[in-house]
Amino acid sequence: MAEKVSPHRFPWETAIAFGFAVMRLSPAEFWAMTPMELGAAMRAFGHGVHAPPDRGELQSLMQAYPDCSPDLTGIGKMRS
Repeated sequence: MAEKVSPHRFPWETAIAFGFAVMRLSPAEFWAMTPMELGAAMRAFGHGVHAPPDRGELQSLMQAYPDCSPDLTGIGKMRS
């Protein structure tokens, strides 16, 4: 029976960049880690922990911090 290949590839570029740049590991230290250990370290540093806001949270943020003032009368007018 043929072995199934996962459609999700391991994110080597992200893992290597994180290991060398953020954790400041030497190549020997990086390659000695298992993927599970590296994943745990990445989560400990906060990588991949935060989910994007859902629609309700985004709507609340947009109301609390609008891109422009509620008074839009100055839009399109020439400055003197």
